Amino acid sequence: QVQLVESGGGLEQAGGSLRLSCAASGRTFSTYAMGWFRQGPRKEREFVAAISWSGAITDYADSVKGRFTISRNNVKNTVNLQMNALKSEDTAVYYCAADLWGEGSRREQEYQYWGQGTQVTVSS
Repeated sequence: QVQLVESGGGLEQAGGSLRLSCAASGRTFSTYAMGWFRQGPRKEREFVAAISWSGAITDYADSVKGRFTISRNNVKNTVNLQMNALKSEDTAVYYCAADLWGEGSRREQEYQYWGQGTQVTVSS
């Protein structure tokens, strides 16, 4: 079992930056691939970024590639999402998720554990 708690969301202007963090507790964090997903108003939840359990592999949705960076710290048991050049369409609730021994899938169904989410609102 692993518990995930997101933080760092808030209100930001278009073009600005935010840094989301996800703190994990429970089983050995380094055995989990971590992903970030988001759900905007009246939208389905969608993949944003993922990082393998080792940190060697990262993947990004086309909509955020070049603007967002995912990273992890297996000592502090955290995964971060640095979001730059924010756009109004980035407005969503952002969730982190954990997948035991994963490589960082884009599929929600691969992730066993989810956080409660943190709201990001980008004003234009």
